Amino acid sequence: MSLYLSSTDIFGYFTRKRYMIPPRSMIFVGNGDYRAIGLEFRDLFIREGGLKPTDKVLDVGCGVGRMASPLTTYLDKTTEYHGFDIVDRGITWCVQNIASRYPNFHFSHADVINASYNPTGTVTADSFDFPFPDNYFDFIFLTSVFTHMFPRDLENYLKEIARVLKPGKTCFITFFLMNEEAEALIQAGASTQNFIYPLDGCWTTTPEVPEEALAFREDVIISLFETYGLTIQKPIRYGSWNGRSSFLSYQDIVVATKN
Repeated sequence: MSLYLSSTDIFGYFTRKRYMIPPRSMIFVGNGDYRAIGLEFRDLFIREGGLKPTDKVLDVGCGVGRMASPLTTYLDKTTEYHGFDIVDRGITWCVQNIASRYPNFHFSHADVINASYNPTGTVTADSFDFPFPDNYFDFIFLTSVFTHMFPRDLENYLKEIARVLKPGKTCFITFFLMNEEAEALIQAGASTQNFIYPLDGCWTTTPEVPEEALAFREDVIISLFETYGLTIQKPIRYGSWNGRSSFLSYQDIVVATKN
């Protein structure tokens, strides 16, 4: 092994140290640029979700810290960030590289079963209780989490979100939402996600491993939010995933406030 580093190696090393970017081999979900996507969503949380530096934050499905890293320079040191994920190695990296530098950032492993990401888990998603008290958080977000969960699992997580969110506070959640426009674009071959395989209450692109990508009817999601006392801030921010010409991000974004 060479003792000398190229300029590219040096730049990459210090970029990872400064911004806490994990090695590519650690990034187990999402193909985009780690830093760019994290910064994009930090700005969306602030602009679209109203995230404040003093908010107590919950990151459901925090992965390998793609959203946590940019929040370390935004959230006040006196508040709390909590993130949990079902992939243990991602949590280990976050604890070693983020929590070790920012004591108000906390990460935990949720051993929830998922055929794609944690097949040997010990608890089902439809029975998992978030390990936090009622009315604890000011801002809760899920980025590309409900796009990998079955309806019964999604409903339980939404119930838990409503439980641990403070009244009047905000949740920010991304989806693949099916409506007339999305269905027409899929049929026309414009979509990057081919949701043509119907399941019970949702659609998948991969029937062999359905959790690879799941889409839900928009009206069903709206009804679930209402059921659990979450008022959606209209309009829904539609994404580009299905080939629509007007969009905010890649996935559809729902921002809601607890009644």
